[in-house]
Amino acid sequence: MKSRLFSITAVIVLTFIGFNAGYILGQSPLAPYHIFDSTTAARSETFAPFWEVWDLVHARYYEQPVDDVLLTQGAIEGMLAALGDAHTRYLSPEDESVARERMSGEFQGIGAEVESSNGDITIVSPIDGSPAQAAGLRPGDILRQANGVELTGMDVSEAAALVRGPAGTTVQLLIERNEETFTVDIVRDVIKLSSVRSEMLDDNIAYVRLSQFGDQSAQELEAQLTDLLAQNPVGLILDLRRNPGGGLDTAVAIADQFLPAGTILAERFGTGADKLFTSTDKGIAEEIPLVALIDEGSASASEVLAGAIQDRERGVLIGVTSFGKGTVQTWHALSNGGGVRITIARWLTPNENWVHETGVEPDFYVPLPDTANGEEFADTQLQAAVAYLLGKPVISTPPVEE
Repeated sequence: MKSRLFSITAVIVLTFIGFNAGYILGQSPLAPYHIFDSTTAARSETFAPFWEVWDLVHARYYEQPVDDVLLTQGAIEGMLAALGDAHTRYLSPEDESVARERMSGEFQGIGAEVESSNGDITIVSPIDGSPAQAAGLRPGDILRQANGVELTGMDVSEAAALVRGPAGTTVQLLIERNEETFTVDIVRDVIKLSSVRSEMLDDNIAYVRLSQFGDQSAQELEAQLTDLLAQNPVGLILDLRRNPGGGLDTAVAIADQFLPAGTILAERFGTGADKLFTSTDKGIAEEIPLVALIDEGSASASEVLAGAIQDRERGVLIGVTSFGKGTVQTWHALSNGGGVRITIARWLTPNENWVHETGVEPDFYVPLPDTANGEEFADTQLQAAVAYLLGKPVISTPPVEE
C-alpha cells in the first residue's frame, strides 16, 4: 500500500514540478511537453486512483494526521527510483544545500563522492586532502554501515546524510573491499575544494592535478596553466585520477584549453537527436605534449575530457580503466529548497563511443602497486607519464580477462 501510494503520488508531483519548474532548454532541445498532450478527460482518468488512495490514507490510516510533506518527498523519490537510473534522483533541501556547497568549494563531512550501484553505496572517489582519503578509502569501496546503521539498499541521499555531519564529529564506517569487511573511524572536517593544484616536476615537466569540475575550476586551471607554460616545460601531465566529475559546461571549457577546434562530445537524446559540444582554437595548451592520468575514480566529466583527448589523438592516457558514467543530468531546484537530478541524454566521445558502465580504456595500462602491509607508496602511473614524455619506453600490462 505504501509503495503504491508513493508511486502514484510521485506521478502527479513530478508532473507539477515539470510544469512549474520547467526544463533546462540550454541542456537539451527536447522539453517533455508530451506529458501534457493528453486530454483533460484522460488525465482525470489517469490520476483518479491517486486521489482515491490519497483520500483513503487520510481517512483510514491508523496513525493520524499523516505528514503530507513526507509523503510527497517519498513519492518523488519512489518515482525517480522506478526509472532504474542511479543518477536520476531527488535531493531533500538538506542534500540540495550540501550539493551546492560542494560545487561552490566547501562543505562538511568525510569528503567522498558516492553512488548507488545495484543497491550498494559505493565510493567513486575520495576527495584530495579529505578525511576519507587520509583514512585510506578507495574508489570501489562499499559502505555497508554508518554508526551501525545498515546502508545497503538505502537511497544514496539518505545514506550520504548518515555519513556526513558537522566538522569534528566522528562516524564509524563498515567498509567492504574485495569481499572482506573492516571498520574505520573517520573524524569529519570542513572540506575545502581547491580543485586545481600544479607544480613543475623534475626534467622540466609540468604537472596539473584536477580534483573536480567545480564552479571555479576552469578559471583556476587557466591561471595555473599560464604560470606553468611561462616556464617552457617539455611536456604536461594532467592528473584526472579520483576526479568524480562535475559540471558539463566546466568540462567543455577545460577541454577547450587542451584541444584544437573540433568535437569534444555529443549529447544523444531519446529521439536520436544529437547536440555537439566543440572546442575552439583559442586554448593555451593545445600544442604541448600531453599525458592524462586516469583510474577507476575518474568519472563523468573526467571521462568526457579523457575520451576527447584520446579520440582526438591530442595526447595519451595512462593508468587503469575509468569509472564508466556516460550520461548527462540536469539540475533543477524545487520550491521546497530541494532539487532533482534528471538524466536527459547519453554522452558520446568524438568517435561516438559510449563509455557507460565500461569506462575509458587507457592507452597504456599501468596499475598502482598493492600498498598493503604498510609498504611505501610508489606512483607507477606518474612515473610512466614522466617516462613517456621523456621518450622512454612504457610497459602496458592490461589485466587478464577472467
